[in-house]
Amino acid sequence: MKTVGKIALGFVLALMTLNAFAQNARLRSANRAFDEYSYADAVRGYEEFLRTDKKSDPVERKEALEKLAYSYRRLQDTRNAERVYGQLIESFADADSRNYLYFAQALASNGRHRESQRMYSKYADRQSADLRGRKFAVTYMDMNRFYKDSAMYHVEYLPVNSKQADFSPMYFKGGLVFVSARAESGIIKRVFNWNQTPFLDLYFTPDTSALKGVKDTYLNTTGALSGSSSKNGNSGALTEASAAEDLPMPVTKAEKFSRTLNTKYHEGPATFFKDYTKVVFTRNNYNSGKTRKSNDGVNKLKLYIADQKGKDWGGVKELPFNNNDYSCGHPALSPDDSKLYFVSDMPGGFGGTDVYVVEYNNGQWGVPVNLGKEINTEGNEMFPFIDAAGNLYFASDGHEGLGGLDIFYAELKEGIAYKGVKNLGAPINSEKDDFGLITDKELGTGYFSSNRSKGVSDDNIYSFKRTCRPLEILVLDAKTNTPIEGADVRIVKNGSNQDMQQTGIDGAAKICLEAQTEYDFKAIKEGYATNNVRFSTMTQSANPQMSVSIYLNKSENTILRGTVKREVNQAPQEGVKVTLRDQKTGAERTVVTGADGGYEFEVDPNRNYDLRAEGDELATNEQTINKNKKTKKKIVESDLSMYGTGDVFTLDNIYYDLDKYFIRPEAAKELDKVVGLMKKYPTMQIELRSFTDSRASDVYNMRLSERRARAAFDYLVRKGITPSRLVARGYGESELVNDCVDGTNCEDAEHRLNRRTEFKILSVKGGTDGEALTGK
Repeated sequence: MKTVGKIALGFVLALMTLNAFAQNARLRSANRAFDEYSYADAVRGYEEFLRTDKKSDPVERKEALEKLAYSYRRLQDTRNAERVYGQLIESFADADSRNYLYFAQALASNGRHRESQRMYSKYADRQSADLRGRKFAVTYMDMNRFYKDSAMYHVEYLPVNSKQADFSPMYFKGGLVFVSARAESGIIKRVFNWNQTPFLDLYFTPDTSALKGVKDTYLNTTGALSGSSSKNGNSGALTEASAAEDLPMPVTKAEKFSRTLNTKYHEGPATFFKDYTKVVFTRNNYNSGKTRKSNDGVNKLKLYIADQKGKDWGGVKELPFNNNDYSCGHPALSPDDSKLYFVSDMPGGFGGTDVYVVEYNNGQWGVPVNLGKEINTEGNEMFPFIDAAGNLYFASDGHEGLGGLDIFYAELKEGIAYKGVKNLGAPINSEKDDFGLITDKELGTGYFSSNRSKGVSDDNIYSFKRTCRPLEILVLDAKTNTPIEGADVRIVKNGSNQDMQQTGIDGAAKICLEAQTEYDFKAIKEGYATNNVRFSTMTQSANPQMSVSIYLNKSENTILRGTVKREVNQAPQEGVKVTLRDQKTGAERTVVTGADGGYEFEVDPNRNYDLRAEGDELATNEQTINKNKKTKKKIVESDLSMYGTGDVFTLDNIYYDLDKYFIRPEAAKELDKVVGLMKKYPTMQIELRSFTDSRASDVYNMRLSERRARAAFDYLVRKGITPSRLVARGYGESELVNDCVDGTNCEDAEHRLNRRTEFKILSVKGGTDGEALTGK
């Protein structure tokens, strides 16, 4: 009986197993596609399972909903992601906390910010360590800050876009190199499993002036917005999607950028050295016909460098800090090619993908450094770009934004975002993914990528141009109310001098306003007392055309004005604090110079004043402005020269006889000027740098230059300069000022130009390192 019972029980269990096997076949098939990152196939499998197996095990149903929602998320189909995440959270109160985050992100991407705010709050309750929950919940209480500059920019869809993904433009020789999944031949031989679209290549359109934009009139009405592999990360170089057959083809043609750089796998964003002879670009882990995968079987992204070889590119090499087990991509070079910024999910980061920087020097790469928590978040930071001023633009879904990836700006100082991170706001940013921006240093014009619903399909490239939110400044006579022509209007922005405008015959000057800015407009006219008016754009105004008036009264006072210049090159010096002190009352007035180095004060001609200019790494310059009541001048000019750390001056007439190092009489007169400078600035420390011509051996010239520098050193010491403030160094023939190198036939007068002495300011305020002061 026991044996029969075991057989009967085994038979029943077998039937139950077969039934379960049949029920779970669809789920297993969908899971297999999911594990292989074939999200388009996974979506079909999970939808079929949930539709046909409605009485399935709750654990299996929960798994299917969670993976289906995540698949829609990876395909950038935010509508369906919102629908499925809503079902998941409504049906399963114990759903993993990350699903609340993903639900909140999908809601924001669909413009439902109030609902997104509530979901971020729930996520914050479950994951208090992740700052995104609290930050976004607070941000979405008031969305106005994202629209303050919306009237200042005009955005246009570019006719170079295709029916597939087009994104991440980069400037190249008057044109744009960008990433595209288009198949110009019309024949698609290979597709990417992630979402069944073609692999990506680099394309080129040669003339940006021919890219006349099209207003955002193309609408994606499918309701299913699909998208990106590299924006979220594993093995895709970037973005893909399908398009409806009746959508327009590109008006402007583009060609494949390179036969050698484009391969059968993804080629992604690229950046170019400033002379366009080298390119750094993103590609799947594939080079020289070899493919490599990570330990978990994924073909990651890597960064490669190539040299221009004639009309194409060659010598493709991967950068040394790549790794098979994590991705590196989205490169951006600094203006001087000394630093490469890129994105990676390498271990030790703050979130999904972070922005890193690595130094490049004489062909050698340094060690990558994370840009830190000021830039990087628990989310994803991607697509960096460095403008001509060295400032950083990047995309992020971790900083507060409208939804998806938003584009942010950070002003860098020694690699640190010392003013924080700023969201560029609408219309550059939208509820969808906005990324891959390139621009000039003023953010006046440029290009970016977006999968916003006004594009043809998936990601598209847009141009933008800053339009003016104008303000008219009227300068009027206070008594007659008549316009004053030729009045100077100094624009002070956030406490710092900017440019100077001059009123026309109508007494008017016009400027373009910037959002979130405090202005002070100061009107100056000979024979009038200066006056100013303040204006703020910290709050939004519905009036697109505004004006302010400044009324001036006649006055016997004098206008004191001038320019602060750098002594070494006579260039205007920005950022200098200029203070005018009334010697009688002690009252002080201060301005900070702008790009033109200018300053202006109204002074009483019957009083004496002290004028002081000071700035970082600059020697403070002080002058006395004496009474000038006897003069009829209404404007007094007083320029200020500034000496700064690092400045190098060649001493005129300090030349040496051949093979000699004695100070000649004319040289002594020049060195006396240095003595005067050192006594005026008693904390200044300098390096005396002596050079020879190219005749004689390198060793001899080095020793001779050292003796010459020491002779200048000894002369200054005899004149009373403390030795600890001086450094004497010889540089031999290492820095010739002309082409009189070894073997060149030059006149002695030409060689004499190389036998010279310079001085370099090491510090204007003391405190240089001990090695520099000893001259060792």
